[in-house]
Amino acid sequence: MENQLKQLHIKFDRTGFENEELISIYKAIILPRLIEEKMLVLLRQGKITKWFSGWGQEGISVGCAYALNLDEFILPMHRNLGVFTTRDIPLNRLFAQFQGKMSGFTKGRDRSFHFGSIQHHLVGMISHLGPQLGIADGIALAEKLNKTKRATLVFSGDGGASEGDFHEALNVASVWDLPVIFCIENNAWGLSTPSVEQFRCKQFIDKGIGYGMNAIQVDGNNILEVIRTIRQIAKEIREKPKPCLVELLSFRMRGHEEASGTKYYPAGIQKQWALKDPVTNFELFLLQEKVITESEIYRLKEDYKAHIQASFDEANAEAQIVPSLATELEDLYAQSLPVQVIPTGEHKEVRFIDAIQQGLSQSMERHANLVLMGQDIAEYGGAFKVTEGFVEKFGKERVRNTPLCESAIVGAALGLSIAGMKAMVEMQFADFVTCGFNQIVNNLAKIHWRWGQNADVVVRMPTGAGTAAGPFHSQSNEAWFTHTPGLKVVYPSNPFDAKGLLTASIEDPNPILFFEHKALYRSIKGMVPSAYYQLELGKAAIVSEGTQASIITYGSGVHWALELKEKLTVDIEIVDLRTLLPLDTETIFDSVKKTGKVLVLHEDSIFGGLGGEISALINECCFECLDAPVKRVGSLDTPVPFAVVLEEQFLPIKRFEIALKDLLAY
Repeated sequence: MENQLKQLHIKFDRTGFENEELISIYKAIILPRLIEEKMLVLLRQGKITKWFSGWGQEGISVGCAYALNLDEFILPMHRNLGVFTTRDIPLNRLFAQFQGKMSGFTKGRDRSFHFGSIQHHLVGMISHLGPQLGIADGIALAEKLNKTKRATLVFSGDGGASEGDFHEALNVASVWDLPVIFCIENNAWGLSTPSVEQFRCKQFIDKGIGYGMNAIQVDGNNILEVIRTIRQIAKEIREKPKPCLVELLSFRMRGHEEASGTKYYPAGIQKQWALKDPVTNFELFLLQEKVITESEIYRLKEDYKAHIQASFDEANAEAQIVPSLATELEDLYAQSLPVQVIPTGEHKEVRFIDAIQQGLSQSMERHANLVLMGQDIAEYGGAFKVTEGFVEKFGKERVRNTPLCESAIVGAALGLSIAGMKAMVEMQFADFVTCGFNQIVNNLAKIHWRWGQNADVVVRMPTGAGTAAGPFHSQSNEAWFTHTPGLKVVYPSNPFDAKGLLTASIEDPNPILFFEHKALYRSIKGMVPSAYYQLELGKAAIVSEGTQASIITYGSGVHWALELKEKLTVDIEIVDLRTLLPLDTETIFDSVKKTGKVLVLHEDSIFGGLGGEISALINECCFECLDAPVKRVGSLDTPVPFAVVLEEQFLPIKRFEIALKDLLAY
């Protein structure tokens, strides 16, 4: 028997566990250990490239997964092999995932446990450790709203719990009374950094006080204690939703990953913890209790080893992936057929902000599973009053004030989507999106391409200068996101488009950044159908035809171009992009071929703005049609200043007129 243990070093209490269940638990805990043994051999043979070992922590992974119902979501991390095996993930697919084969869960696009499976109610991690905590909040919120009486469980390491996502997610779960269990695997080390350099509190359960939630400490190597504790917590929070923090004490027997080793460990510490090995101790306990015999253990292990080998052989025999450009691009977005709900009935003149409000309200009526989240959006109606009156109409469960924590809320929005709902997050100002940036560019944007899960989330972004609001409330940051494959970026310029594109964005199952220029909210009016309608995403519009030159622009730039066309009485064509990602290059190129001269205009700073990409595309695809070099006009390459005269200098309006005259005279 492993480590040749002769006596127990863990005190097991089998109260409530019959022999049959004890054997079932043993089968569950021995399988990941045997897979671990195989993985270490394969790593040495070069048949897998990386391995994050959970050796010695199987009591946590298996115990937590075993304790929950199969229809309850778990969000594991890279040391939780036992979660995946306890949820009966087919081993051949698991090995294919490890080897980057097509039958794995990510088609070779991601590694190890960076995947999810809705069938198995598992949502895997990304490398950033903390973001899955906010996602768990969203899944738990969906369970609570739908009254399913299901718990959600999410893992974090003691190192990962140092991230801001940990604080944000626990705070949100506590404020909203969400049925989520936060399991902290306290294995004493974050790669080579010991706990004393990670935190100063004596123990993780002390943190529960600050969040107003129950906190329980468990011997993570005692699988019966883990199962009993998680079962009891889950039972309680299914009936009375509230979060709970569980600190599971254990030790990481091997390196953070195999290549990093364990030379930094104090001498003898691994031998000490080997005595508390969760697998060998439980095995010895069952033998002493005469629940199982040595021969039965031998046969069980041999059967598992054969199954593991056959599963590996099946995955290993699978051909290497043949790269396909079409497949890679097709999987970037969840399938969304072009939709255009034609407006009918009366049209009324409304302001830009009224059109946004109408689109949001009618989408709430159309989609009963749509939840709105943001700072001060409930009774107060939001910083710009877009959601004023929504609480009375739709209730506080669907119109939710949030704490000041953009990352957790964007994560919660993704969790809602994973649980089959829709979410809209209002950034109070587009500038504040930096605090939720990781969730957007690494979770929302990549999740469908990675493992086929849609992110049905719209993030509304009040943006732009012209309101003397200074450098932290005026940025044009759309180019941060047009550089991120997997997102869609929408930027309307008028009330009609604003309503139709917002409703279409909410209908679309993909993550969308929806930019709304603050200066247009109450300064621009237009005729808008009172009834619900949608406009097709990804389509630019010709707002004014002409032959002398093409102005390619969006947002406030459309109005600057219209005003200058009238002022100079020139025959210019104005293309309103409306959707920045994916970009409607067909409409752009057709206009360029028609006029032969192009000026790309945007409020964003010139360097690194979308204009550079558009100019490059025109140069590559329409060079022979050009009668002049493509011009770009944007704001200064500085932060947005506060003083009105400085802001006027910053914005490109005056430079635009000069550049257009030069272009027409070329």
